[in-house]
Amino acid sequence: MATNVVMPQMGESIAEGTIVRWIKRVGDKVDRDEPLFEISTDKVDAEIPSPGAGVLTEIKVKEGETVPVNSVVAVIGSSSAADASAGSAPVAQAPSAGDRPPSGMPETAAGQPEAAPAVAAVASNVRSIDELRRQKSSPLVRRIAAEHNIDIRQINGTGISGRVTKNDILGFIKTGPASAPSTSAPGGPSVDKGARAFVGHVPAFKPGERVEIVPMTIMRKKIAEHMVMSAHTSPHVYSVYEVDFHRLSQLRDKKKAEYEQNGAKLSYTALIAKVTVDAVRAFPFTNASIDGDNIVYKKDINLGIAVALDQGLLVPVIRNADEKNMLGLARAIEDLAARARSKKLNPEEVQGGTFTLTNPGIFGAVYGLPLINQPQVAILGVGSIEKRAVVVHADGHGGREDDAIAIHPTCHLSLGYDHRLIDGADAGRFLAWMKDRLENFDEAWV
Repeated sequence: MATNVVMPQMGESIAEGTIVRWIKRVGDKVDRDEPLFEISTDKVDAEIPSPGAGVLTEIKVKEGETVPVNSVVAVIGSSSAADASAGSAPVAQAPSAGDRPPSGMPETAAGQPEAAPAVAAVASNVRSIDELRRQKSSPLVRRIAAEHNIDIRQINGTGISGRVTKNDILGFIKTGPASAPSTSAPGGPSVDKGARAFVGHVPAFKPGERVEIVPMTIMRKKIAEHMVMSAHTSPHVYSVYEVDFHRLSQLRDKKKAEYEQNGAKLSYTALIAKVTVDAVRAFPFTNASIDGDNIVYKKDINLGIAVALDQGLLVPVIRNADEKNMLGLARAIEDLAARARSKKLNPEEVQGGTFTLTNPGIFGAVYGLPLINQPQVAILGVGSIEKRAVVVHADGHGGREDDAIAIHPTCHLSLGYDHRLIDGADAGRFLAWMKDRLENFDEAWV
């Protein structure tokens, strides 16, 4: 008996996925839960396991194609049936995009579209093609459209069945409605001027210039879209504080062997994450989102930890991070980072973050100015930890007579925040609180 393999629903807000590569080929035997293909979505790259055992008899979607969730992408037949039919008939291969009928159009047993009356009957249930586009647009596309006061009906969708994709709406915002109906058509809706704020196109290279053109990977395109959206959504402001890691370094050296015995690595990231979670609890405005004219304060602290990959970035989430002790945080960070790099994350593990920590310092950056991970309102950047000259006081309090120069490990922490909600004074209090906790880290917390 044949088993259909479908594009999985990788999160409630995910409407489509792109097949990056097929791990198995037509004719290969597969076991249940064995990796079958790799996909990329708005939220995660993941290897998808086979829903059953047998032989991969048909691939319906080619590498690089994007299809809606629940679309059949392959067929797995039983091993006995495949052996019996071997050599008697060629195995069906993936049809090209032009060979398949549009999404929603019924097919006959031979795989051809049904007669026009049947199509007309289906189409009669939809008021217009524009209405169909609206229905098939993802929640993210509709939110971007609402934020920019754009009518999706003005956009020519390039997705399946005219679906308006993120690329479509972001391109519309950047270049304006070049192919859209006239903005001054009698009786028709006018196009918001904000949608045409970014006009024209500066060529990336000149004719005759020596260049190499390489298409973006799926992940790089997703990151680009998300970052453009973030930059357009939040007015970003940054504050940077220098923190003395002298005491923190001593505690880490003292405790790291104990942590290793318990199967965890006591990294600086884990120590900073502990103080970050406590700071977010103390300053709820950092654990919020903006919804129109409303501020949504999140009750759960779900800490996102940015993980750099060979060609991209993922942000797995530690849910209810404030409920974990130091050992629990260290284990969670190490586990999520390892599975992010091996593409073993589950969809829910990259969703629902309320505050993000990113560490550009591991690559040598003195500090970073990261973009906010929407719909969050703040992001903490951790700079490199290096030995620097610092001024210390013998009694820990004051007086110029007590001043001395010492060489201590220090780190620059940067807070990027949405100025619609967080003011500079608020950011200063947040970072000052973190600075005090990090410089006076209590051994009982470790």
